[in-house]
Amino acid sequence: MRHKQINNNSVNQIMLILIILLICIIIFTNLYYYLPGFLGAVTLYILYRRYYFYLTERRRWNRIITSLLFILTSIVFIVLPIWAIADYMTQQITAFLGNTKQVVAQFNLLKEYMSDKPFLKDIDMSDEALTTVLQRATRYVPTILNSVAEVGINIVVALFVLYFMQVYSRQMENYIVSGIPFSDQSKKEIWDEVDLMVRSNAIGIPILGICQGIVAMIGYRIFGVENFILMGTLTGLASIVPFLGTMTVYVPLGIITLASGATGNGIGILLYGFIIVGSIDNILRFTILKTLGNVPPLITVFGVLLGLKLFGMLGLIFGPLILSSVGVLIKVYSNEYGKAKRPTFVERNGDPLS
Repeated sequence: MRHKQINNNSVNQIMLILIILLICIIIFTNLYYYLPGFLGAVTLYILYRRYYFYLTERRRWNRIITSLLFILTSIVFIVLPIWAIADYMTQQITAFLGNTKQVVAQFNLLKEYMSDKPFLKDIDMSDEALTTVLQRATRYVPTILNSVAEVGINIVVALFVLYFMQVYSRQMENYIVSGIPFSDQSKKEIWDEVDLMVRSNAIGIPILGICQGIVAMIGYRIFGVENFILMGTLTGLASIVPFLGTMTVYVPLGIITLASGATGNGIGILLYGFIIVGSIDNILRFTILKTLGNVPPLITVFGVLLGLKLFGMLGLIFGPLILSSVGVLIKVYSNEYGKAKRPTFVERNGDPLS
């Protein structure tokens, strides 16, 4: 009885794929520390891509000088503002935590206020709970210091990688496109999804945070919050928190203000937060953010949860991209192997990714 012999070509293909996967795993595990920098470079490349090609191919600017111009732009308008905000917040939070008497006084006021309030009285406000929270916060200090160094290194990596991605952009894109074993239509759908998710999250999330932070800052100033700039900044950053969002700042702040005896200001902070700050999210999503890309809210929320766990802050961009890629890959599978007639794809302007 003759057995059907396995095609040597298929065996060679499987072996080659396994070798490629093994090498990728080795590279990934050993360079994981620099992954945020690489993802940052990919984000900046996608954001700048069309402008870079316009300047270098239509306006005939020098590629190296143009890339350096975009890197300088990134430093001035992205790196320096983030660094300034981080430095300001670090100083303010360190000063607050260093004033132990003020922390204890605020805690005792809050505990007394919550002791006879429905729902609030069930929250553990014992001295042991405060001690545990402070110990956990202190434990995170070395981690924060290390993360600052890690962020600095990955910023350098991102700008370094961005330079080479831009200078050799056409060669890189042609190499990637030729290496993807799908039809032109499938390649275009993959690129469109990546471009949509990166742009909508890399631009939309900061816009949302800045607007909510500024609006919250104005409200805190009106209702007598002592350090309204810090609280507004924290509110803007809290906009990335899934489900609760800015409530994680203005609700505790309102309760603390009520506990201090300023009933009018406390109620004002809570109402202003729920009505004004909360509505900014919906207004922006139906106006500015919708023009960037109509991303389903569920993909954004659960993508952020997934991304933060995998990639840290850059997970805000790439987490939703991973979730949305499932739907894209199903569509690609249908294009490549489904029975339906494949739609044709005509390249525009000689650009395989346009």
